[in-house]
Amino acid sequence: MQTRYVALLAAMLLSSCRTAGEQRPALVQPGAPGESTRVIDATKAIDSSRIRPTATDVRFMQGMIGHHAQALEMTALLTSRTDREDMRLLGKRIELSQADEIALMQRWLVTHGETAPDVHAHHAHGAALMPGMLTPEEMNRLEGAKGREFDRLFLEFMIKHHDGALVMVNELFSADGAGEEPEIFAFASDVDTDQRIEIDRMSAMLLEMLK
Repeated sequence: MQTRYVALLAAMLLSSCRTAGEQRPALVQPGAPGESTRVIDATKAIDSSRIRPTATDVRFMQGMIGHHAQALEMTALLTSRTDREDMRLLGKRIELSQADEIALMQRWLVTHGETAPDVHAHHAHGAALMPGMLTPEEMNRLEGAKGREFDRLFLEFMIKHHDGALVMVNELFSADGAGEEPEIFAFASDVDTDQRIEIDRMSAMLLEMLK
């Protein structure tokens, strides 16, 4: 993880000989999605490994659990509503990655003494939908469709769903002091990258389907 990576490099740098004119290796801090990396000194690298999560970080992880959980509900429909193998393979990739990430987020929250919602929490009365999540009416449309109509709706709705995850990541990194704790930073950056790749893949599939 980024915490160990930065801390290890910092320790190696600080423990090196400080002879005059000695060349020291540069420490590079990755930028948030869309931002460039930057070189930092060892002191700042060590300080960054001690950053504590904010309330915004916690809300991001809690909200993303519900967001991922709905994606799993959508992929579960593929087994009985599509005849296309490429759709099933897409669903399996989404299912495996997001199930693993739900477990990661729940562990992170428990480790930090926070409430870890289960995968059904977003169905609770009054629970807010995260950006991009399907409304009950949209889920009913998806559940009621089959064959080509289901495939089209699934791709359209999952692209919308993934776009919502990008909004959540952007909101996290835009909040003052949020997204800086190394595990949060690494996880949110991975979500951003993975969702963009899958959006491109699904957009290509949808375009081909609509020809």
